[in-house]
Amino acid sequence: MKEKWVVSAKKADFQAIGQHFGIDPVLARIMRNRGLTDLQEMNLYLHGTRTDLNDPHLLKDADLAAQILREKIKEKKRIRIIGDYDIDGIQSTYILYCALRRLGADADFVIPDRILDGYGLNEHLVTRASQDGIDTILTCDNGISAIDQIHLAKSLGMTVVVTDHHEVPFTEVDGVRREKVCEADAVVNPKQQACHYPFKKLCGAAVAFKLVQVLYEVFGLEVSEADCFIENAGFATVGDVMDLQGENRILVKLGLEMLNRTTNIGMKALILQNKLTMGAIKSHDIGFRIGPCLNASGRLDTARLSLKLLLCESETEAAVLAEEIVELNESRKLLTMHAVEQAKEIAQQEEYVNDRVLVIFLPDCHESLAGIVAGRIREAYYRPTLVVTRSEHGAKGSGRSIESYSMYEELCKCEEYLTQFGGHPMAAGFSLKEADIDAFRRKLNEVCTLTEEELRPKVVIDVPMPISYITERLVNQLGCLEPFGKGNEKPVFADRNLVIKRLRICGKEGRVFQMKVRNAAGVSMDAVYFGDVEDLLLPLTEKYGKVVAQDTLAGRCVHEAALHFTYYPEMDHYYETPRIKLRLTGVSV
Repeated sequence: MKEKWVVSAKKADFQAIGQHFGIDPVLARIMRNRGLTDLQEMNLYLHGTRTDLNDPHLLKDADLAAQILREKIKEKKRIRIIGDYDIDGIQSTYILYCALRRLGADADFVIPDRILDGYGLNEHLVTRASQDGIDTILTCDNGISAIDQIHLAKSLGMTVVVTDHHEVPFTEVDGVRREKVCEADAVVNPKQQACHYPFKKLCGAAVAFKLVQVLYEVFGLEVSEADCFIENAGFATVGDVMDLQGENRILVKLGLEMLNRTTNIGMKALILQNKLTMGAIKSHDIGFRIGPCLNASGRLDTARLSLKLLLCESETEAAVLAEEIVELNESRKLLTMHAVEQAKEIAQQEEYVNDRVLVIFLPDCHESLAGIVAGRIREAYYRPTLVVTRSEHGAKGSGRSIESYSMYEELCKCEEYLTQFGGHPMAAGFSLKEADIDAFRRKLNEVCTLTEEELRPKVVIDVPMPISYITERLVNQLGCLEPFGKGNEKPVFADRNLVIKRLRICGKEGRVFQMKVRNAAGVSMDAVYFGDVEDLLLPLTEKYGKVVAQDTLAGRCVHEAALHFTYYPEMDHYYETPRIKLRLTGVSV
């Protein structure tokens, strides 16, 4: 599938911005592409510190929640934290539990079981809390939508404090949206209309951290003592795929600094088990190495295992737990790989090739993996993808979308087939009868309005930059733009007609291409590309024919074959003297 390459065309005086901050104009252009419009925003982006974090008292009900918890702790009332089974829920629970324990609270925690309990607060957990003599329920990373469950808790005489970051449910009458109000004694969530907190994109763990800041202040402790939890809030911000902008960027930056010298025994064991180097851990490692391990326990076993690891005080026990969690993640990856292969086989069948929306039934796929598999299929075919699995109570599915397709709105058009559904434009979850899957698939495609152009993946190039412009100084300065992630993606550069001077295929699966390329100015650089043989074979064949394509891929680079590449420059420290190396990310004719 051919990508559509477009160049970001936002305007500014890049030379002046570069001079102001003492950086290359290329960095100024990238910051402008990230939506930064003035020098104050850019300064915060480049140099934001702990002092730039927003005042936690600005969060609606933060003071009220802290006062409620203070009284409960003083009265020795039993408090139960109810979290969630993903990275954000685990880290949120850890923050609140450790803080309450520090303050002498009679507190425990419950992490819902993904299969048995489902997401967040439910009637079963509320009833059990009442039976256990719990006085106060404290939610984290959930609760904002639990209107009925909170009503039940109140009717059973319990106090409820909600900390969450998800969208507030609403009703719409005559085009006017009104938030649904629950009966909780305090609700701390920046998404509330009446909340004047200036940054709305905090993750659940960051909200928990903010509440702890206020709580420590109420107890007369130094507020800075809560800063130890920035490590957890920053980790969860990456793991929950929040936008790395504004306050989130500062939390992640500070969190990574702390993670790279963490004193948490369990986290150190998990880092070691993943063969990562302390001091060199980046946001990518959280998103693709350590984070998925914490998530895996909640997918295939119980998230309590990950929380137990974070709370562990024995290095020996931590090593055992970390090994178990990493093994669970390896099992999760293997199960995912098999499910993705099955899904691709189905997607390539004749009856599916014209579908603009893929609905794939994998009855034996573990339901916790449906979203991951849907995401992989979406990436492979650039189609909105919904993967349906067989569950105890019918069929359950998870969907991942593309930029031009609001999955939640499209599901609304097919709700006659769904027993339950929810989500947002880019992802959704749903339940339906197994017998209705085919009809559901047909209806989704009948009402789909996606055009061929919209079904073509788009790559936005930050800077069309000849490789001859790259210097070691520029590469080092690009590090100022980190951490990278959602909302602050790694910059995309491009150069035209790079001649392939040398090519060698290596790696266990033959997916690593070591190359040397030369541009029109005669500058040559080492490069590496990770992908499939077809990624290079197809454009080479289209431009030069089969013979040249096959010769080039066989390492016989005598034809001066040239292609357009997107790339990111890095320093290669393999050699005694570090040198610049290009990480090629895309190819075109």
